[in-house]
Amino acid sequence: MSQLLPESFYEQSTLSLSKSLLGKHLVHESPEGKTVGKIVETEAYLGVIDQAAHSFNGRRTKRTEVMFGPPGVIYTYVMHTHCLINIVSNVVDVPEAVLIRAIEPVEGVELMRKRRNKQGVLLTNGPGKLTKAMGITMDAYGSFITEPPIYIVDGPTPTDIQVGPRIGIDNSGPAKEYPYRFWITNNKYVSR
Repeated sequence: MSQLLPESFYEQSTLSLSKSLLGKHLVHESPEGKTVGKIVETEAYLGVIDQAAHSFNGRRTKRTEVMFGPPGVIYTYVMHTHCLINIVSNVVDVPEAVLIRAIEPVEGVELMRKRRNKQGVLLTNGPGKLTKAMGITMDAYGSFITEPPIYIVDGPTPTDIQVGPRIGIDNSGPAKEYPYRFWITNNKYVSR
């Protein structure tokens, strides 16, 4: 098995972590079986100063509370009936996180197909698609990404990364133009 990423890995700046997660492997060991996907697309959310972040202006609610916690904590939330997975970054009381936007299936592909009833890129080319394919639910909220059942292991660092504006945040003023989305160039599982 590849090396489990330590807590210290998540202590870097949020923009840096967004790039560093590309090529790493997201793993979920569920009762139904194990699924693994290479992270191919991420988005950074810079908390207090980022109008697109749930914690903009220091907004502290029951939902955003884990964002104020230590780096490496899982922040899940539901958007349009889909569960999305984020990893809290930076340091305690700086409510920032990285959204895992797309993965390329590596292991447990048949289980992913069964859960999604889809094949090919449609399996995991979006944040709600990948969580459904991997069986990740709101139950992951507040757990650590550094220990099973949901964790990240090391993987090859991509040689070519693209940067651009985030997707689906049209109501966030100038923040919708910030170049906080990162993806592996020419990977067919990137959301768009």
